[in-house]
Amino acid sequence: QVQLVESGGGLVQPGGSLRLSCAASGTIFSISPMGWYRQAPGKQRELVAAISTRGSTTYSDSVKGRFTISRDNAKNTAYLQMDSLKPEDTAVYYCNIQPPIWDWGQGTQVTVSS
Repeated sequence: QVQLVESGGGLVQPGGSLRLSCAASGTIFSISPMGWYRQAPGKQRELVAAISTRGSTTYSDSVKGRFTISRDNAKNTAYLQMDSLKPEDTAVYYCNIQPPIWDWGQGTQVTVSS
């Protein structure tokens, strides 16, 4: 079973930036399409960015142009660069395979507030 550990969250002012990391155990990371998901209080978890095994990326309309997903297969790690953050980006952020069939990690809290 793959274990996922997210990190890099925190409190940031509107317009600021954060870089999230997702470390995955096991040997199948490099052959797995990955996604970053988020869950805001009272809302369902949603997919915000995805990256294929070859590096093709897709984004939700709400983050397109502001977030960048990437991956380093040698390090079994996926990243989410978040720029121009808005208060509505406040959520717990998770990574998982796309679609999300692995057990969820603990996530990392991102709070955007002045």
